[in-house]
Amino acid sequence: MSAGSADEPGGTAGPSGTTEIVLADDHAVVRNGLRMLLDAEEDFEVVAEAGDLDATGRYVGAHRPQVCVLDLNMREGSSLPLIPELRERSPDTAIVVLTMQNDPAFAREALRAGALGYVLKQSAGTELVDAVRAAAAGERYLNPTLGAQVAAAPTEPPGPPDDLSDRELEVLRLIALGHTNGEIAAQLYLSVRTVESHRAHIQQKTGRSTRAELVRYALDNGLVE
Repeated sequence: MSAGSADEPGGTAGPSGTTEIVLADDHAVVRNGLRMLLDAEEDFEVVAEAGDLDATGRYVGAHRPQVCVLDLNMREGSSLPLIPELRERSPDTAIVVLTMQNDPAFAREALRAGALGYVLKQSAGTELVDAVRAAAAGERYLNPTLGAQVAAAPTEPPGPPDDLSDRELEVLRLIALGHTNGEIAAQLYLSVRTVESHRAHIQQKTGRSTRAELVRYALDNGLVE
């Protein structure tokens, strides 16, 4: 953890001295477990739960909590594009991303988007409370292993945009050219499930969720003509 700058979000407690939290995850069972973990802290209060991106935006705008715990991969796709919108709706709300993704590229993208915390779901039991406290105080929190990898990376890493792998670049080019997942699978000799997995990673790394956004991204980065 490291201290945030003066313009970082967080640091304003609720009227009773509690840290108010909006919890966003598209799986009710996961939300229930996270809520039990957070509610066990006397100075935490989960003021709303959201199961999709639209509800997350509405609840953060309505409650203006100190912290929003945000699942990286919601049912509509990556939640990365929502982070700047949440910051606009409630500038004092700190975003803590919760995810299964242990790739430092995702952590870097979340931080660039405006998140203060990045916690792996498998470590939530030991790290989420600390991450929420840090974010509420305007401090950054990263999973320790990922934090070391992010700190060791160059500020502007060379190579493909947004750390896309060679295979992800191939899949992105074919998406931009209008091919379906089935057609891409046939061309690259992959299963449709594998193509879907690559596509999900591309969406998360680039912060683009729709085909139109991916096409524009490919064009902007010279991946297709």
